Amino acid sequence: MNLAIYFLSAFLLLAFTYVTFRIFVRRDYRENGRLTPLSSLLELLVWGFFMAFPYTFNPPDWPYFWLFTSTTHQVVGLVFIILGMILALGTMLWFGLRRAFGLEISALIQWGPYRLSRNPQIVGGSWMVIGVALQWPTWYSLGWVFMYAAVAHMMVLTEEEFLQDVFGQEYER
Repeated sequence: MNLAIYFLSAFLLLAFTYVTFRIFVRRDYRENGRLTPLSSLLELLVWGFFMAFPYTFNPPDWPYFWLFTSTTHQVVGLVFIILGMILALGTMLWFGLRRAFGLEISALIQWGPYRLSRNPQIVGGSWMVIGVALQWPTWYSLGWVFMYAAVAHMMVLTEEEFLQDVFGQEYER
């Protein structure tokens, strides 16, 4: 693996993430009170590119992570991945896909999984990313974990600004 390609890819992904969340998504929230289909598509692309990023650093057979192995870190990684998928996707389905993608804003949700976390999808995504990193413990995987934190942080900052503007004190509580 060429280190220059890894860092260039990471930089380009983070730059695209910044432009998407801090410029396009932020503008849509301020001007429209919700996301346009374009911003939702850009968000989806950010997360799609991020989830595809391991192809630049993991071995060619890495997509077979669901195969059971006896190595402890791989089993623990698989558990993290499965629980993360259940939490992230389950919460999105519970929340409703239109709301999950910012296309519909109706009320501040404070029950169900949102009673425990401001963003359970991010928690679930974190578990998935950590699980993959445990499956293939390399410096590249560790970099992917930190990239996830940066991508998620940019998204959460933008969403929290919007929620603060719309719901004010109710959101702070």
